[in-house]
Amino acid sequence: MNFLTLDLNLLRVFDTVMVEQNLTRAADKLAMTQPAVSNAIKRLRYSLNDELLIRTAYGVKPTPRAEILWPAIREALSTLEAAIAPTSFDPSKAVATFRMAMADSTAALWMPTLITAFEQEAPHMNARMVPLTTREPRPLLVQGDIDIAVGFFPGVVAQLSGGQGAARSPIRHERLYSGHYVCVMSKNHPLASHELTLDKYCEANHCLVSFSGRAHGLIDDELAKMGRERRILLTVNQFFTGGKVVANSDLLTVLPFHFIASTGMSEALVWKELPFETPDVHVDMLWHERDARNPAHKWLRDHFVNMTHEMFAPLADFKKSAPSSFS
Repeated sequence: MNFLTLDLNLLRVFDTVMVEQNLTRAADKLAMTQPAVSNAIKRLRYSLNDELLIRTAYGVKPTPRAEILWPAIREALSTLEAAIAPTSFDPSKAVATFRMAMADSTAALWMPTLITAFEQEAPHMNARMVPLTTREPRPLLVQGDIDIAVGFFPGVVAQLSGGQGAARSPIRHERLYSGHYVCVMSKNHPLASHELTLDKYCEANHCLVSFSGRAHGLIDDELAKMGRERRILLTVNQFFTGGKVVANSDLLTVLPFHFIASTGMSEALVWKELPFETPDVHVDMLWHERDARNPAHKWLRDHFVNMTHEMFAPLADFKKSAPSSFS
């Protein structure tokens, strides 16, 4: 292949197809017809002597050669775009609608502050909340059904953070907050005024917040390592419902500390440290590479980062001063 004879426009098409993983969506993004995109990829295949993209039932899959080439091509195109067409962004004039996926607890914490920012800084922007019923938001991002996902996605983030495969993924992520789990109960619970031991914890009845309805979670995995188990009397799919139930019963639940306020029942609840170790709970923000350079999308991501710092710095100080009760 002679680089001097290579049509560099083909690289832009290749980059967009790699981002979208679908010829139809890439064509829409490039304002081209699908046959034109297919022809461009065909020409690039001939120039590079590699298949590059293989059709699948869901779109296209890159070959190993394409995966090696893409990071360098993406970086070069980004550098050229920044040099040739630097962007200035005025949120007060921007028109955009963002589709965001997050659990009810996450939305309850972030949305009031974000909507205030919309009203004050970006009056022509809108937000649409999409139910999040899984800890795997990547298909929604890849298919363009949502613009951003915020939540606890341990398996996804572990994959995105590890090795060469992470560099080839079109999904980007940023850590917003790290916290830990606590045991939550009613102020009238028999254990509210006593030490929470492992035996007492396992003897109690429990409510589990489970998106899937499956009566098994991270806490059960940790108990199993110690040869212990608990009885999950109830599963619910919303943190608000879990807080309401626990506040009016003798059930225990486990929540990330920072989510207690989002139950809407914090004045009726007591929290205690768990009598065993658990992994930290991380809140991450995920988005698709197609939106990485979108100035409105970057404005939104920056607001999530700034909001997180403003919300959780006081919460950390509160936790230090109130070691056993959230009210």
